Parts: sequence; structure tokens; C-alpha cells
Amino acid sequence: MWSGRFREPLDSEFEAWQRSIVFDWQLLHEEVAASKAHASAIAAAGILTAAELALLRDALNDIGAAHTSVAGRALVRDHATAEDIHHYVELALTEALGPLALKLHTGRSRNEQIATDLRLYTRKQIELTISALVAWAQALVAKARISGDAVMPSYTHLQRAEPVLVAHWLLAYAQMLLRDIGRLQDCAARLNYCPLGSGAIAGATLKLDRSIAARELGFTAPTANSMDATSDRDFILEYLQALTHVGLHASRFAEEITLFATAEFGFVQLPEAFSTGSSAMPQKKNPDLTELVRAKVGRIHGAAASVTLLLKGLPLAYNKDMQETQEPLFAVHGTAQMLSLLARFTAALEFSANRMHEAAESGFLNAMAAATYLVHKGVPFRKAHEKIGNAVRFAMDKKVELGALSLEELHQFGDEFGPDFYAAVTLEATLDCHDVIGGTARHQVSAALTLAEKQLLAITNANALSSSMEAAHASA
Repeated sequence: MWSGRFREPLDSEFEAWQRSIVFDWQLLHEEVAASKAHASAIAAAGILTAAELALLRDALNDIGAAHTSVAGRALVRDHATAEDIHHYVELALTEALGPLALKLHTGRSRNEQIATDLRLYTRKQIELTISALVAWAQALVAKARISGDAVMPSYTHLQRAEPVLVAHWLLAYAQMLLRDIGRLQDCAARLNYCPLGSGAIAGATLKLDRSIAARELGFTAPTANSMDATSDRDFILEYLQALTHVGLHASRFAEEITLFATAEFGFVQLPEAFSTGSSAMPQKKNPDLTELVRAKVGRIHGAAASVTLLLKGLPLAYNKDMQETQEPLFAVHGTAQMLSLLARFTAALEFSANRMHEAAESGFLNAMAAATYLVHKGVPFRKAHEKIGNAVRFAMDKKVELGALSLEELHQFGDEFGPDFYAAVTLEATLDCHDVIGGTARHQVSAALTLAEKQLLAITNANALSSSMEAAHASA
């Protein structure tokens, strides 16, 4: 591709070491799509005739179709002479069309090619990840819907705090995933500009209508600056950083389920389809899925850190260092599959409702509701907190719960206690006293469920529309 300037061949070990085809073969279909779009642009500029354009586009379609199988992809990856995916497509095109294939690189540089391919690849990965996040969030919301009024203890500092609806706990994770979706949508909007026409650094040397390629590939518009377009990998880093949030949330869920599945908690029954046993201990059922989720998240965080360090000291514009941003990007391609597994795992998860209910009714989890009772009697909260704290200490010594103390016993802590105290500290009243938007009161959780279902439906419909538009661009 560039041998005219050189008189010596590449060192054979260096040549093999610096080739990127061993990983950027994964960009074949993006390279084909971008090449077709560029062919349209140079045809409009008079470089190709209509007949030549048709031949090139048909041949490019054939190259893409020939490599959809595992064996076809292996042929690309293991090609003996191609340096990178751009070189491979040019070689295949030349084999099919002869000298006509060499016209395609007119007005184009590999710098803009790889920038375009990576944007197309990342955009597709975002779409897949959002779809998988929606599926998991829907599984969480569906599980919340059928859990009804089932209760569980909530925790701060891993100590029991207050009772909450199981649905409330599940919706906490649904909210995390909705934020993850929003971050990925933002990333997709920012990356959706087309570098084609940027040349190697200063812009194409032909008078190209850059909107042709941008429109064909479904981009919002051409990129605004050629130097930035060819050297920008912000979108890779932003995508990976967004995935770190996805990973964090997946790992937190995995950790809680792993804890809740222990005999010490006993809150959930692990689905057998997603668990394994022990080769030595016949009684074991191990939480392999949740443990692997925790571990695989490290790959995502490592990828984001790697790309950050790769980019931090690069001068404008393109540098070969940027080739190294690709492998971290490809390394996280399994994120959507992990999320898909989590969705099916969540749907199959069984809660031990009686065990959780028992845990929610013991250990003075109604102490906050009891203090609130005194606040409604006119006691300043700090004093109410103190009075209930003393009552808890007294009940602990008696080995009973607050609701088991007699009025006579309660009056030693304040005259404000009346017969209505007992109704105020039942499990139902303790839930429902949190009657604010976002609280665990039963009707608030019901409203939150309905809202989450509507939000996820809106995202699903928007994704379906986007996918149909992308398919229309691809078929054109």
C-alpha cells in the first residue's frame, strides 16, 4: 500500500508484530459499509462512472457475504499478507475486479477509514448493549411486579436497617440500568458523526460531498474538523467508561445475590440452570453466574483504564498508538451476552418470602417508624430518636420487639406513647410511613413500577425505530 517510498522490505518479525488483521478482522462488515459509502461519494465527484460504482458496490457486498460464517471470518483473520482489514478488503476487491478496485482509495486515507469503522462498530455495540440492558431491566421489573407485597430487610453498613418491599429493592437496580442506558444513548449521539472525507489529516484533496457518505451510513452529519476526526478516540473511551457503570451495577447485583443465597441469609434460591455443584461435596449448589459476573467486570474496567493511558499523551493527529485502542474495545464484546444471561437468571430467581418476611419483622427495623410516631406527637426528632433508642435497649434486654412492650413499659421513656403506637409500628405501617416519591410505601412502589414499565417500553420502541432506520440505510 505504501511501498513506493521504500527500498528495503520490512523486517519479517516486525511485519508480523505490527499487523492488526489478527484483531481488526472484526471490522470487516464496517469496512465494507464504509467503503460502499465512500464509493458513492467519489462517484458523485466524477471519479467513478455509474457502471463502475455498481461493480464496486456489488463486489463489496460479495466480500461481506463471503465472510459471515466462522470459517469465512477465520480466512480474514489468518490471511497471509494483509496488514489490516483495509488492506484485506482492497486485496479481495482487486482479486474480484482488477485495476478498478484501486480507484476506490481515491480521496481516502486509512486514518479516516479506521476512525469510521470504529465508530460504526461502537455504535452497533451500544445498540446491542442497550437492548440487553432493557431486557435485564424488564426482568427486574417483571419480578418486582409478581413479588407483590413481599418484604425484606434493607441494609446500611451491611446491618439491617428498615423493611422494604422486595419490589423496591429490585427497582433500585432497574433505576441503575436506566441510567446506564442514558449514558450509552448520550455516547451514541456524540459519536454519530462521519470521519469520511477527512483524509489523512487535512481533509480530502477532492471536492467530495461528505454528506453523501454520512447519510448512507446513518450518521448525523460529517465530522467538523479533519485533524480531530482522524485522531479522535473519545468515543471508544466514553463507551468503555459507560460500560464501567454497567459493570459496577452488574457486580453489585451479583454480590448481593451471592450473599442472599448463602445459608446465613437464605433469602434466594439459585436457579439450577445457572449454578454448578461441587466435584467433592455432593450437597453444594454454587453461584457460578454471579461469581463470574463479578470477575468479568474487571475486564471492562481494565479496558477503560488501558485506553485512557493510551490516549493521554498523544499529539495531533493520527498516531500508530491508536491501533492499540482496538483490542480493549473488542475485549468487552461479551458485555451484552453477560447482561442477557443476567436477565434470564433474574427471571428464574426465586425469593424465600417467609425467610425474608421473618427477617424484616425482627431486629427493631421499625425503630425509625416508632421515632416518627413520636414526631407526630410533637416530640422533636432528636428527642424522639433518644426515647426510641432507650426503648430498643430495654426491649433487647427483655429479648422482645418494640411492639411487645406494654404501654406501662413504654411510658418510662415518655408520656407521648398511646394505644395507637402498636398500629404505627406494624410491618405494613412501617412500610407505608415512607410515603414519598421514591419511598417504599406500597402505593409509591406500585406507581414506580408503572413508571419503570413505561420508560422501558419507550426505550424499546425507540430502539426498534432506530434499528429499522439503520436496516434501511444498510439495504440502500
